[in-house]
Amino acid sequence: MNVPVVIENEADAKAYVRKVGGEAGLEKADRFGDLLLEENTRQNLVSARSAEMLWQRHLADSAQLLEYVPRETTTDATLTWLDLGAGPGLPGLVIAILRPDYEVKLVESRSRRVEFMNSCVAELLLKNCEVIGDRLERIDPFPASVISARAFAPLPKLLDSAKPFSTADTVLILPKGRSARQEHEALTQDVRHMFHVEQSLTDAEAGIIVGRPSAGSRSAVC
Repeated sequence: MNVPVVIENEADAKAYVRKVGGEAGLEKADRFGDLLLEENTRQNLVSARSAEMLWQRHLADSAQLLEYVPRETTTDATLTWLDLGAGPGLPGLVIAILRPDYEVKLVESRSRRVEFMNSCVAELLLKNCEVIGDRLERIDPFPASVISARAFAPLPKLLDSAKPFSTADTVLILPKGRSARQEHEALTQDVRHMFHVEQSLTDAEAGIIVGRPSAGSRSAVC
Protein backbone atom coordinates (compact mmCIF):
# COMPACT_ATOMS: atom_id res chain seq x y z
CA MET A 1 0.00 0.00 0.00
CA ASN A 2 1.43 3.38 -1.02
CA VAL A 3 -0.26 6.20 0.89
CA PRO A 4 0.20 9.62 -0.77
CA VAL A 5 1.63 12.50 1.19
CA VAL A 6 -1.26 14.71 2.30
CA ILE A 7 0.72 17.32 4.23
CA GLU A 8 2.82 19.15 1.66
CA ASN A 9 3.32 22.60 3.20
CA GLU A 10 2.88 24.65 6.37
CA ALA A 11 -0.76 25.47 5.63
CA ASP A 12 -1.60 21.78 5.19
CA ALA A 13 0.24 20.99 8.41
CA LYS A 14 -1.66 23.57 10.46
CA ALA A 15 -4.95 22.37 9.01
CA TYR A 16 -4.06 18.79 9.93
CA VAL A 17 -3.17 19.71 13.52
CA ARG A 18 -6.45 21.64 13.80
CA LYS A 19 -8.34 18.59 12.54
CA VAL A 20 -6.67 16.36 15.12
CA GLY A 21 -6.75 18.67 18.14
CA GLY A 22 -9.37 21.32 17.44
CA GLU A 23 -8.83 25.02 17.96
CA ALA A 24 -7.58 24.55 21.53
CA GLY A 25 -5.01 22.01 20.39
CA LEU A 26 -3.93 24.20 17.49
CA GLU A 27 -3.45 27.18 19.79
CA LYS A 28 -1.29 25.24 22.24
CA ALA A 29 0.69 23.62 19.41
CA ASP A 30 1.33 27.07 18.00
CA ARG A 31 2.61 28.31 21.35
CA PHE A 32 4.78 25.22 21.75
CA GLY A 33 6.23 25.90 18.33
CA ASP A 34 7.13 29.43 19.40
CA LEU A 35 8.78 28.13 22.56
CA LEU A 36 10.70 25.53 20.59
CA LEU A 37 12.07 28.07 18.12
CA GLU A 38 13.01 30.45 20.91
CA GLU A 39 14.85 27.71 22.82
CA ASN A 40 16.51 26.60 19.60
CA THR A 41 18.56 29.81 19.71
CA ARG A 42 20.06 28.60 23.00
CA GLN A 43 20.46 24.89 22.38
CA ASN A 44 20.31 22.84 19.21
CA LEU A 45 16.89 21.18 19.32
CA VAL A 46 15.99 21.04 15.62
CA SER A 47 18.00 21.85 12.50
CA ALA A 48 17.80 25.34 11.05
CA ARG A 49 16.44 23.94 7.79
CA SER A 50 13.65 21.96 9.44
CA ALA A 51 12.80 24.93 11.68
CA GLU A 52 11.72 26.78 8.55
CA MET A 53 9.04 24.11 8.09
CA LEU A 54 8.25 23.65 11.77
CA TRP A 55 4.63 22.65 11.33
CA GLN A 56 5.21 20.11 8.58
CA ARG A 57 8.51 18.64 9.77
CA HIS A 58 7.83 18.57 13.50
CA LEU A 59 4.31 19.41 14.73
CA ALA A 60 2.15 17.65 12.14
CA ASP A 61 4.84 14.98 11.78
CA SER A 62 4.35 14.22 15.48
CA ALA A 63 0.56 14.53 15.38
CA GLN A 64 0.26 11.91 12.62
CA LEU A 65 1.36 9.18 15.04
CA LEU A 66 -2.14 9.33 16.52
CA GLU A 67 -3.39 7.77 13.27
CA TYR A 68 -1.83 4.45 14.29
CA VAL A 69 -3.31 4.01 17.75
CA PRO A 70 -5.68 1.03 17.35
CA ARG A 71 -9.35 1.75 17.99
CA GLU A 72 -9.52 -0.75 20.85
CA THR A 73 -6.57 0.94 22.56
CA THR A 74 -8.35 4.31 22.59
CA THR A 75 -11.17 2.80 24.65
CA ASP A 76 -8.82 2.13 27.59
CA ALA A 77 -9.88 3.95 30.75
CA THR A 78 -6.41 5.53 30.91
CA LEU A 79 -4.19 5.37 27.86
CA THR A 80 -0.54 5.74 28.85
CA TRP A 81 1.73 7.00 26.08
CA LEU A 82 5.47 6.59 26.70
CA ASP A 83 7.87 8.60 24.56
CA LEU A 84 11.46 7.38 24.72
CA GLY A 85 14.30 9.84 24.20
CA ALA A 86 11.81 12.69 23.96
CA GLY A 87 14.43 15.33 23.12
CA PRO A 88 12.62 18.69 22.97
CA GLY A 89 9.20 17.04 23.22
CA LEU A 90 8.81 15.57 19.75
CA PRO A 91 6.52 13.76 19.46
CA GLY A 92 5.55 13.46 23.14
CA LEU A 93 4.60 17.05 23.96
CA VAL A 94 2.59 17.31 20.76
CA ILE A 95 0.68 14.15 21.70
CA ALA A 96 0.00 15.55 25.19
CA ILE A 97 -1.24 18.82 23.68
CA LEU A 98 -3.58 17.21 21.18
CA ARG A 99 -4.88 14.43 23.44
CA PRO A 100 -5.43 15.78 26.96
CA ASP A 101 -7.27 12.54 27.78
CA TYR A 102 -4.02 10.56 27.41
CA GLU A 103 -1.45 10.17 30.18
CA VAL A 104 1.84 11.04 28.47
CA LYS A 105 5.25 10.30 29.96
CA LEU A 106 8.39 11.69 28.35
CA VAL A 107 11.77 10.11 29.10
CA GLU A 108 14.88 12.20 28.44
CA SER A 109 18.29 12.10 30.11
CA ARG A 110 19.73 15.42 28.89
CA SER A 111 19.16 17.99 31.61
CA ARG A 112 18.77 21.09 29.43
CA ARG A 113 16.11 19.39 27.33
CA VAL A 114 14.36 18.17 30.46
CA GLU A 115 14.31 21.74 31.77
CA PHE A 116 12.88 23.00 28.50
CA MET A 117 10.13 20.38 28.40
CA ASN A 118 9.19 21.03 32.02
CA SER A 119 8.88 24.74 31.25
CA CYS A 120 6.57 23.91 28.34
CA VAL A 121 4.45 21.61 30.48
CA ALA A 122 4.05 24.40 33.05
CA GLU A 123 3.28 27.18 30.56
CA LEU A 124 0.88 25.10 28.48
CA LEU A 125 -0.84 23.68 31.59
CA LEU A 126 -0.38 20.10 30.45
CA LYS A 127 -1.70 18.29 33.51
CA ASN A 128 -1.64 14.99 31.61
CA CYS A 129 2.11 15.13 30.95
CA GLU A 130 5.10 14.06 33.05
CA VAL A 131 8.75 14.57 32.12
CA ILE A 132 11.05 11.90 33.53
CA GLY A 133 14.60 13.20 33.55
CA ASP A 134 16.70 10.07 33.77
CA ARG A 135 18.28 7.32 31.72
CA LEU A 136 15.75 4.77 30.60
CA GLU A 137 17.51 1.81 32.24
CA ARG A 138 17.23 3.50 35.66
CA ILE A 139 13.45 3.94 35.48
CA ASP A 140 11.19 1.46 37.25
CA PRO A 141 9.15 -0.23 34.50
CA PHE A 142 5.44 0.48 34.15
CA PRO A 143 2.93 -0.75 31.54
CA ALA A 144 2.49 1.56 28.56
CA SER A 145 -0.38 1.43 26.07
CA VAL A 146 1.67 3.11 23.34
CA ILE A 147 5.43 3.56 23.04
CA SER A 148 6.95 6.05 20.63
CA ALA A 149 10.51 7.09 19.89
CA ARG A 150 11.91 9.51 17.35
CA ALA A 151 15.62 9.35 16.52
CA PHE A 152 16.27 7.52 19.78
CA ALA A 153 18.27 4.42 18.82
CA PRO A 154 18.73 1.80 16.09
CA LEU A 155 15.66 -0.40 15.83
CA PRO A 156 16.98 -3.58 17.56
CA LYS A 157 18.21 -1.55 20.56
CA LEU A 158 14.97 0.41 20.61
CA LEU A 159 12.85 -2.75 20.70
CA ASP A 160 14.97 -4.11 23.52
CA SER A 161 14.62 -0.85 25.48
CA ALA A 162 10.84 -0.95 25.10
CA LYS A 163 10.43 -4.50 26.44
CA PRO A 164 10.23 -3.65 30.18
CA PHE A 165 7.34 -1.27 29.47
CA SER A 166 5.45 -3.53 27.06
CA THR A 167 2.45 -5.75 27.66
CA ALA A 168 0.58 -8.00 25.26
CA ASP A 169 -1.48 -4.97 24.23
CA THR A 170 1.28 -2.38 23.88
CA VAL A 171 1.59 -0.75 20.46
CA LEU A 172 4.93 0.59 19.24
CA ILE A 173 4.75 3.58 16.89
CA LEU A 174 8.26 4.46 15.73
CA PRO A 175 8.91 7.20 13.17
CA LYS A 176 12.12 6.17 11.44
CA GLY A 177 12.33 8.62 8.60
CA ARG A 178 13.93 7.47 5.37
CA SER A 179 15.58 4.45 7.00
CA ALA A 180 12.28 2.84 8.07
CA ARG A 181 12.03 0.12 5.44
CA GLN A 182 15.73 -0.64 5.58
CA GLU A 183 15.64 -1.02 9.38
CA HIS A 184 12.50 -3.14 9.15
CA GLU A 185 14.05 -5.45 6.55
CA ALA A 186 17.19 -5.81 8.70
CA LEU A 187 15.22 -7.37 11.57
CA THR A 188 15.36 -11.11 12.01
CA GLN A 189 12.41 -12.89 10.43
CA ASP A 190 10.85 -13.90 13.75
CA VAL A 191 10.73 -10.24 14.80
CA ARG A 192 10.05 -8.63 11.42
CA HIS A 193 6.61 -10.20 11.03
CA MET A 194 5.43 -8.41 14.16
CA PHE A 195 5.79 -5.01 12.48
CA HIS A 196 4.81 -3.20 9.33
CA VAL A 197 5.84 0.11 7.77
CA GLU A 198 3.41 2.96 7.23
CA GLN A 199 4.30 5.81 4.89
CA SER A 200 4.63 9.18 6.57
CA LEU A 201 1.94 11.72 5.74
CA THR A 202 4.55 14.50 5.72
CA ASP A 203 7.38 12.98 3.67
CA ALA A 204 7.02 10.68 0.68
CA GLU A 205 10.34 9.00 1.49
CA ALA A 206 9.82 8.54 5.23
CA GLY A 207 8.20 5.69 7.11
CA ILE A 208 6.76 4.81 10.51
CA ILE A 209 7.30 1.34 11.95
CA VAL A 210 4.19 0.09 13.74
CA GLY A 211 3.64 -3.13 15.62
CA ARG A 212 2.54 -5.00 18.69
CA PRO A 213 5.48 -7.35 19.29
CA SER A 214 4.28 -8.93 22.53
CA ALA A 215 1.09 -10.02 20.81
CA GLY A 216 2.98 -11.51 17.86
CA SER A 217 1.07 -9.62 15.20
CA ARG A 218 1.49 -10.73 11.59
CA SER A 219 1.25 -7.43 9.75
CA ALA A 220 2.91 -7.14 6.36
CA VAL A 221 4.99 -4.32 5.03
CA CYS A 222 2.87 -1.71 3.26
